[in-house]
Amino acid sequence: MASAHKSSCASDASAATSAAQALSAPNAGDIPAPENLPGEYKELRERFQRTTNALASAAHDLKTPLSILNGYVELLQTEKLGSLSERQRTVLRDMEASGKRLQQFVQDFLTYSALETGGLNMQFQPGNVNDCLGGVCRLWSNRFQEKGLALYFLANENLPVFPFDAPKLERVISNLLENAYKFTPQGGTVWLHVEPHMWDRRTASLPSTAERRRQDLKQPNAAKISVADTGPGIPAEFHQEVFDDFFRLSSNENEEGMGLGLSIARRLVQAMGGKIWVESDPGAGCKFSFLIPYKPIAVKPSTLSAKGKAR
Repeated sequence: MASAHKSSCASDASAATSAAQALSAPNAGDIPAPENLPGEYKELRERFQRTTNALASAAHDLKTPLSILNGYVELLQTEKLGSLSERQRTVLRDMEASGKRLQQFVQDFLTYSALETGGLNMQFQPGNVNDCLGGVCRLWSNRFQEKGLALYFLANENLPVFPFDAPKLERVISNLLENAYKFTPQGGTVWLHVEPHMWDRRTASLPSTAERRRQDLKQPNAAKISVADTGPGIPAEFHQEVFDDFFRLSSNENEEGMGLGLSIARRLVQAMGGKIWVESDPGAGCKFSFLIPYKPIAVKPSTLSAKGKAR
């Protein structure tokens, strides 16, 4: 009897194992044959491209009515159409702020779509980086003052005139300043700093076993631009993920935004042949820095992966 019971248990265990394997095993019909993988990938890319283009088109269609609404809000605030009560002024200020945020969301998505589809071209022209950064800083100074934040721009006269894409650089700085603005508490400080830098660039094509020698640099070959704040900081395990598309820290889920600001900044910096990174400890603020070379190495934005090309 005991022997029969043992045999029955073994049979049940075997049946259970087979059932579990059947459940866990993927359906053979769901796995494309190796020879079909290129076609499957091409179809997936085309579908992604169509979806991205459709969403970009929808976002673009929002721009005109949104601009009209914001224009009417500004007109009402001038009181040319009649006097306003204090309550009405407060409502219009809230409407104006919401309209500007929505405009920023639309612009972020349009930029992201252009980067994804390769529709954003880089144009390098010789210029003064100090003038470019100073102009962006002036645009943000009022918003920082209204929140009770101190914003300092530390220029550097040792920087030469060199080719860079001024509008793209302004966008990177604006995104970094906006990030600092959102997460730095009232009474905090934000610094925008630029300096010459000797960038020891190594050739990626070298084998990993080859000896990597430091370049004999006698002169700076890049500009290092940094935005530092006195905010809550970012845990070390998220120092790379913060640059991913649509990434948001769990502690920042209540903050507005789509999680594209730092992703767009990363893609634009890499498209200028540079690199970007963050230094931060929880409770000790953040310092976002990036390098742009004096001799630009244009990288097609569409070749940059969603998680970055080189970290």
